[in-house]
Amino acid sequence: MQISSRFSIGVHILSLLAIRPQDHHTSEWLAGSVGTNPVVIRRVLGHLKKAGLANVKAGSGGATLARELDEITLLDVYRAVDVVEEGNLFHVHEQPNPACPVGANIEQVLRLMMFKAQAAMEGVLAAVTMRELVDVLAREIEEKRAANG
Repeated sequence: MQISSRFSIGVHILSLLAIRPQDHHTSEWLAGSVGTNPVVIRRVLGHLKKAGLANVKAGSGGATLARELDEITLLDVYRAVDVVEEGNLFHVHEQPNPACPVGANIEQVLRLMMFKAQAAMEGVLAAVTMRELVDVLAREIEEKRAANG
């Protein structure tokens, strides 16, 4: 099982808005960078707008950042795009055999471990701002630009 690609698409969109602020950020333009359909971009932008991370103008008005990059964490993006319901990153298989000692007890034990794992992952996402990510991304872009002359 994987986390929805909406998370990486949301991070990609916000990164583009920050790195290329002079461009007209339509869903078609953003989709060209992300490599997906503009409809997917519009859906993700809708989530980002609802969370107060992006501004979106109707029609071909384009999108802009709604907050400073250092005020947005990866956890904000993760939560904005509804990757998973809170506390439900992992799922326990349904209908284990209640007559089996493992089947009768695995869910409560496994849920505790999975809750701890999700909390740890969310802690890491909360500790990284979009500013940090975009700064590293900008350095990568510049290094490749310099290497390619």
